[in-house]
Amino acid sequence: MSHQLVLRARIILACADDGGTIEVGQKLGVSAQTVSKWRKRFVSGRVEALSDMPRPNTDRKLEDEKVEEIIRATLQTTPEGQTHWSSRQLAKAVGVSQSTVSRVWRAFKLQPHRQGTFTLSTDDFFVEKVRDVVGLYMSPPDHAVVLCVDEKSQVQALERKQPVLPMVFGQPSRRTPQYLRHGTTTLFAALDVATGEVIAECHRRHRAIEFRKFLNTVNKAVPPGLDVHLVMDNYATHSTPEIKRWRQRHPRFHFHFVPTYSSWLNQVERWFALLTERALRRGVHRSTRALEDTIRAFIDAHNEDPKPFIWTKTADQIIASVTRHCQLTMQNFGEVD
Repeated sequence: MSHQLVLRARIILACADDGGTIEVGQKLGVSAQTVSKWRKRFVSGRVEALSDMPRPNTDRKLEDEKVEEIIRATLQTTPEGQTHWSSRQLAKAVGVSQSTVSRVWRAFKLQPHRQGTFTLSTDDFFVEKVRDVVGLYMSPPDHAVVLCVDEKSQVQALERKQPVLPMVFGQPSRRTPQYLRHGTTTLFAALDVATGEVIAECHRRHRAIEFRKFLNTVNKAVPPGLDVHLVMDNYATHSTPEIKRWRQRHPRFHFHFVPTYSSWLNQVERWFALLTERALRRGVHRSTRALEDTIRAFIDAHNEDPKPFIWTKTADQIIASVTRHCQLTMQNFGEVD
């Protein structure tokens, strides 16, 4: 029930208690004219009369041709020397008000000021790899652990040139955009798909040697009786001769590669985003050691109460979605009728 309808009902009830027009208005904080209006409406039409009457002249005044002109101009043209229209520029060009252009854009969900990004995988075995990785997520093998592995490289230790001002009432925390660099580190991490627990360690360099050391750490952390399935990207470090020799010496390890340009299939990327958002983006680190201490503290706190990410999309749904996107892209470039 709307606030207006509640107020009108209270007016009628107050009048029913022998309240005068002025007295009821003062009591409810409205004018005497308002009380008189709704008292008369109630007498003539009872409860139904308390609802708003249909307003006259509510027919749409903008012609279909003008709506089509706005949409076509938005989608197919740009202002001279610019990349996209503003509502004021387009309104001037087509001869309508700025609010009219804004209403049309909202109605048809057009947002010229925004731009998204996408990258289609060029992997010849895209379908096979998607089915392989998603199959591990949704139906993991028995007597095995599934780990999503990746490196967050070149994590910078940044010190702000001026002190960070803390949050106070009515104002968020504030920081200066200027900073000093104090080196970088690389975080190697493996996210357990079933539990959400993370195995991780930091190294100053990002080579096959460091990746092999991290694999040894994973090997020690996982109980000997379990197979280990690692989901990872196609970074060159993961397929060097040294790593291939390591795999031969550790047959319980099975590597599963996501398709090219498909890092969104690797769940550890979502955990990296949490690390950045909650521990790194606002942090102040005067040395690489301080940065690594912050990362370890976040990992320890996370592993005290880990929660897995729940994967819901099947491989067929993902493949169908990518197919639709490809078809739409080709249509936009005139390659499909």
